[in-house]
Amino acid sequence: MNKKIKLIWDFRGATAAKTAEHHEIHLKEFIQTENYSLNITGFEIVNEMYALAYLVVEENDMIKFRDLLKPHRGEYYE
Repeated sequence: MNKKIKLIWDFRGATAAKTAEHHEIHLKEFIQTENYSLNITGFEIVNEMYALAYLVVEENDMIKFRDLLKPHRGEYYE
Protein backbone atom coordinates (compact mmCIF):
# COMPACT_ATOMS: atom_id res chain seq x y z
CA MET A 1 0.00 0.00 0.00
CA ASN A 2 1.31 3.39 -0.99
CA LYS A 3 1.76 6.02 1.72
CA LYS A 4 -0.28 9.20 1.55
CA ILE A 5 1.02 12.75 1.93
CA LYS A 6 -1.04 15.66 3.23
CA LEU A 7 -0.07 18.84 1.35
CA ILE A 8 -0.80 21.86 3.53
CA TRP A 9 -1.33 25.57 2.90
CA ASP A 10 -1.15 27.82 5.99
CA PHE A 11 -3.15 31.04 6.32
CA ARG A 12 -2.73 33.61 9.06
CA GLY A 13 -4.56 36.75 10.06
CA ALA A 14 -8.13 37.85 10.66
CA THR A 15 -9.32 36.34 7.34
CA ALA A 16 -7.44 33.03 7.69
CA ALA A 17 -10.56 30.88 8.16
CA LYS A 18 -12.39 32.23 5.11
CA THR A 19 -9.22 32.07 3.00
CA ALA A 20 -8.59 28.42 3.93
CA GLU A 21 -12.22 27.52 3.27
CA HIS A 22 -12.04 29.20 -0.15
CA HIS A 23 -8.70 27.59 -0.97
CA GLU A 24 -10.26 24.15 -0.42
CA ILE A 25 -12.77 24.94 -3.18
CA HIS A 26 -9.89 25.46 -5.61
CA LEU A 27 -8.22 22.24 -4.46
CA LYS A 28 -11.44 20.31 -5.12
CA GLU A 29 -11.71 21.88 -8.57
CA PHE A 30 -8.10 20.95 -9.28
CA ILE A 31 -8.47 17.26 -8.39
CA GLN A 32 -11.66 17.08 -10.44
CA THR A 33 -9.88 18.64 -13.44
CA GLU A 34 -6.94 16.25 -13.00
CA ASN A 35 -9.37 13.32 -12.55
CA TYR A 36 -7.34 12.29 -9.51
CA SER A 37 -8.41 9.10 -7.75
CA LEU A 38 -8.08 10.41 -4.19
CA ASN A 39 -10.67 12.94 -3.16
CA ILE A 40 -9.44 13.99 0.27
CA THR A 41 -9.39 17.73 0.92
CA GLY A 42 -10.33 19.92 3.83
CA PHE A 43 -9.65 22.95 5.92
CA GLU A 44 -9.08 23.35 9.64
CA ILE A 45 -9.50 26.41 11.79
CA VAL A 46 -6.78 26.22 14.42
CA ASN A 47 -7.63 29.51 16.11
CA GLU A 48 -9.06 32.90 15.15
CA MET A 49 -5.79 33.94 13.49
CA TYR A 50 -4.62 30.67 11.92
CA ALA A 51 -6.22 28.16 9.56
CA LEU A 52 -5.05 25.70 6.96
CA ALA A 53 -6.27 23.93 3.84
CA TYR A 54 -5.04 20.54 2.70
CA LEU A 55 -5.03 17.99 -0.09
CA VAL A 56 -4.03 14.35 0.35
CA VAL A 57 -2.07 12.66 -2.44
CA GLU A 58 -0.31 9.35 -2.96
CA GLU A 59 3.39 9.51 -2.07
CA ASN A 60 4.44 8.67 -5.64
CA ASP A 61 2.38 11.66 -6.93
CA MET A 62 3.66 14.11 -4.32
CA ILE A 63 6.39 15.77 -6.40
CA LYS A 64 4.02 16.40 -9.31
CA PHE A 65 1.40 18.01 -7.07
CA ARG A 66 3.99 19.87 -5.00
CA ASP A 67 5.47 21.46 -8.11
CA LEU A 68 2.07 22.35 -9.57
CA LEU A 69 0.36 23.64 -6.42
CA LYS A 70 3.26 24.88 -4.26
CA PRO A 71 2.01 23.95 -0.78
CA HIS A 72 3.70 25.48 2.24
CA ARG A 73 4.48 22.11 3.80
CA GLY A 74 3.52 18.46 3.92
CA GLU A 75 3.25 15.55 6.31
CA TYR A 76 2.39 11.88 6.20
CA TYR A 77 -1.33 11.17 6.35
CA GLU A 78 -2.93 8.20 8.09
